[in-house]
Amino acid sequence: MFLKNQVFLNQTRINFSKNYLLLFLFFHGITSLHAQQVSSISLNDALKIAKENNKTIHKSHIEQRISDKEIAVTKNLRLPEVNFNAMYSRLSDLTEYEGGFFSDKHTYTPEPGTVLYDAVTKFYVPLYAGNKINNAIKKSKEENEIAKIKVEKTQNNIQLQVIATFLGIYKMMELQKIIDQSIKEEQERLKEVKAFKTFGTVTKNEVLRSELQLSDRELNSLTNKKNIKIALQELKTLLQLPEESEITIDTEGLLDITPLKDYDFYFKETLQNEEMRIANREVDVKKTELKMVKGNYYPKVSLFGNYNLKYPDYMLFTLNRPYLYTIGQIGIEATYNLSGLYKNKTKVQVANLKVDLQENESELVKNEMVDKLFRKHTQYQEILDKLPVIDKALDLANENYRIVKVKYLNQLVLITEMVDADNALLQSKFNKVSTRIDMVMKQYELLHTAGLLNK
Repeated sequence: MFLKNQVFLNQTRINFSKNYLLLFLFFHGITSLHAQQVSSISLNDALKIAKENNKTIHKSHIEQRISDKEIAVTKNLRLPEVNFNAMYSRLSDLTEYEGGFFSDKHTYTPEPGTVLYDAVTKFYVPLYAGNKINNAIKKSKEENEIAKIKVEKTQNNIQLQVIATFLGIYKMMELQKIIDQSIKEEQERLKEVKAFKTFGTVTKNEVLRSELQLSDRELNSLTNKKNIKIALQELKTLLQLPEESEITIDTEGLLDITPLKDYDFYFKETLQNEEMRIANREVDVKKTELKMVKGNYYPKVSLFGNYNLKYPDYMLFTLNRPYLYTIGQIGIEATYNLSGLYKNKTKVQVANLKVDLQENESELVKNEMVDKLFRKHTQYQEILDKLPVIDKALDLANENYRIVKVKYLNQLVLITEMVDADNALLQSKFNKVSTRIDMVMKQYELLHTAGLLNK
């Protein structure tokens, strides 16, 4: 009886352990499945996430906030300058030489002692400085406008980078579909070739050639899969997603985009894009700097005042009045730098040249933008012209593949012709999907050049 009970208890422990293990594996499997869940991201979602998370965009926002504070800094130039200075010192005895350094000397001890106290409060209020303060504020505001435009420019650049990465991944995914389909066909062909070899209708060389073609497709598949992983990692970095997250892209409707307007519309918009606006604002900054330099020709007028608490009284050029005293003054001070009449002339010339240089730079930017728009639009038109040719090429490749395959099955052509026809078909399939993706990419590039990508 004891033995039966012991066996029963042991069996119960074993069953409990099995159930615990099964529960552990079950919940661990659910946890692992949840941890490895892949997130699918659409292009619109990726653009929104990049706008919120991308570090380069964050940097541009910080630079804009710094520029905002610079306006407040320059406005503070209008406020009074207030200083306080306090001093405590002890004087040594005064030694007087009647003739030279080696002549007779007399020593005097200052009265009532050797201690000096000095506390001074001063203030300075600029009333007029050749309008330089107003121009400094104006310059900081113009630079702030440039900082805001640079935020837009950075956002558009990052968005274009996200779109290019997104469409690049899509292109490789489409290529992977074509390669996978080709691998299946190569596997079937290899079976056929081996069957022919069994009946002695083909040589061993054709079997090797077919195996080599299959190996080449498998290597292409391996390389393309690795490239997709690399591109997805780059996309995660652009979006600042967690390193452990797994993502894939949602390609639904990815090639659906609003048809482009005429060239003149994009030309007008390009002349107002971020690059052009920054260049024009830079000209304004240089013109304001010129006004600031010309302000050196004018006098400076300011309200000033000070109040002194000192000890001892040495206002009468003596140190023998042991009295604490106070004295203050207030008034208007006008200064005029006479040397500026000839020194400032060169500075004005330099400032004028900087204005000319920036205006020339603005024209160079305009030429660059116009050429860039023309190049992008021409490339887009070229792709549109290619589409019917590529579609026709795919039809011809399909027909050629069908004819060669029939001939090969009837042993009328060699395996090399079959391989050539297969490669031509594979290339034509990829050309079709690749060209359509390139067309969409060119549309986004045109919008980016015209400054419309973020609108």
